[in-house]
Amino acid sequence: HVNLGNALFVLGRLDEASKSCKEALRLSPNFTAAHVNLGSTLHKQGKYFRAIESYNKALVLNPDCAEIHNNLGLVLKRLGRIDEAHACFESALRLNPEYAAAHVNLGSTFLVLGRLDEAAKSCREALRLSPNFTAAHVNLGSTLHEQGKFLRATESYNKALVLNPDCAEIHHRLGNTLISLGRLNEAEASFRKTLSINPYSLGAYSDLLFLNSSMRFDESKNRRDLQAFSDLVDSQISTPYSNWSKHISSNKLRVGFVSGDFKPHPVAIFLEGLLFQLQSSSIESYAYPTNDIEGDVTNRLKTLFNSWTPLSRKTDKEAAQAIHNDGIDILIDLSGHTGGNRLAIFGWRPAPIQITWLGYFASTGMPQIDYILGDPFVTPQSEAHHFTEEIWQLPESYLCFTPPDQDLAIGSLPALKNGFLTFGCFNNLSRMTDEVVSVRAEILRNVPNSKLFLKDKQLDYQSVRDQVLSRFATHGISSARLLLEGRSTREEYLKCYHRVDIALSPFPYGGGTTSVEGLWMGVPVVTRKGSYFLSHLGESIAHNSKLSDWIAHDNEDYVEKAMRFSSDLNSLGELRHGLREKLLKTPLYDLPRFARHFEEALWKMRESVTF
Repeated sequence: HVNLGNALFVLGRLDEASKSCKEALRLSPNFTAAHVNLGSTLHKQGKYFRAIESYNKALVLNPDCAEIHNNLGLVLKRLGRIDEAHACFESALRLNPEYAAAHVNLGSTFLVLGRLDEAAKSCREALRLSPNFTAAHVNLGSTLHEQGKFLRATESYNKALVLNPDCAEIHHRLGNTLISLGRLNEAEASFRKTLSINPYSLGAYSDLLFLNSSMRFDESKNRRDLQAFSDLVDSQISTPYSNWSKHISSNKLRVGFVSGDFKPHPVAIFLEGLLFQLQSSSIESYAYPTNDIEGDVTNRLKTLFNSWTPLSRKTDKEAAQAIHNDGIDILIDLSGHTGGNRLAIFGWRPAPIQITWLGYFASTGMPQIDYILGDPFVTPQSEAHHFTEEIWQLPESYLCFTPPDQDLAIGSLPALKNGFLTFGCFNNLSRMTDEVVSVRAEILRNVPNSKLFLKDKQLDYQSVRDQVLSRFATHGISSARLLLEGRSTREEYLKCYHRVDIALSPFPYGGGTTSVEGLWMGVPVVTRKGSYFLSHLGESIAHNSKLSDWIAHDNEDYVEKAMRFSSDLNSLGELRHGLREKLLKTPLYDLPRFARHFEEALWKMRESVTF
């Protein structure tokens, strides 16, 4: 019976496999292998808690079996119980130190816990024991990616692809690393290869759409991919909701927020202040996090919602049912096609009004999402054809900054002390295209003795620093003109603006959070006019902080503005000294004003729907 169950498991006939294991246990209740195989079958069926029961029964009978500890750890990891899973993998390795799979799995928990050096060490130990272990190469690639060692990550993924060239997941992960290296054409090819192997990968479609809506924008190609994504979502939905709760209060709105970014993330930075303001409004806020991440930011956000319902362990259908049962009036997607999104939930239409806002900067492609929330600068009506959603413009800014907890004063203009002008950019290096390097080099050549301060986690690594120095050297800029720094705490990061006179936003993927934080620290930013949502972000920030004269029309104007503003240190110092006080009166930083506009917009949407 156990052996028949094994064969049925391999054939994918899981209900029959489960039946065989149970028959074996009826005949022999203490048959360890039957408990183990039943656990594996239940795990495969998604019946995680019952799988845990089976594995625990097996461990009572055979507590010294490394494989059972390992299998139990896999289920616990799937449920997000990382510490318990970690302990299981350690137990497996105590029993069998040469268990390569357990080393890989232990490394995966180190990766989730952010203990990256230990994660890499575990993967390398697995490869020492089993050099052709594909999963070890893949997990090492993921760890190296998180460490910012992108070139080495691609090497690991390519080794995995030699062993398993038809694995969609490896191609997918390689694509994301290639984006970080700025190798966009190769990244697109990796995502399309992923989809050729697994045409049902919503995640690969999302990453492809993110790529082609950020660093570049090809409207016809984007539209085709949006339609393919939408068709795939539709194919997975049987009966979307068409009736919704009619017990809606005349003076209260139930608003749901779906996001994987209720954590240290730009979405949380812009959302927290709004949620605080909405506590005294007509809005009841319901959170639907798509992961189980915990931490200080998450715990603060929890206190600002009326309800907190994690979706990570729910299917799309189950999640939609939970949202529908809450009687949500308006459901807001905060992710778009970024990581952790659950856009497929919106395909079930669990709420009568569905919108996308804040976490993404392009169309979702889903007809079930009614509106994209923007403003006159990022979503001008002349570009309505870029979206499947209807544009709903907030009157001024589509976002508003939540000031940091740290009480940091604005420092004096560093050029007055240094004797030279320091330009700065703290954005991800993947946004620093060859065109951006060329423009920045021209600015440095035209502003004598000036320096460029770049800060990004990738710069923790010498190989990345050498690459940056080499790129500028081809334009005649010596290493003495560049200041390169890696990651730091948020407080230390904000203090770094004390060393910057003028910020230079990259393009077309410009600064968002970094620009707004820099302004808060007294540092104005030169930005360039764009032609689609994301490339317009700098314009919205500049207009809504009353600094529209810092918007350049093209590269030549960008260089001219950087030169002109840096030539008048007195004016630059005066602007810096009074900037924060002025910002508090602008749409980008006035939270009560923004919350009113946000609340009014939601009520107007609600009034347009008849139940």
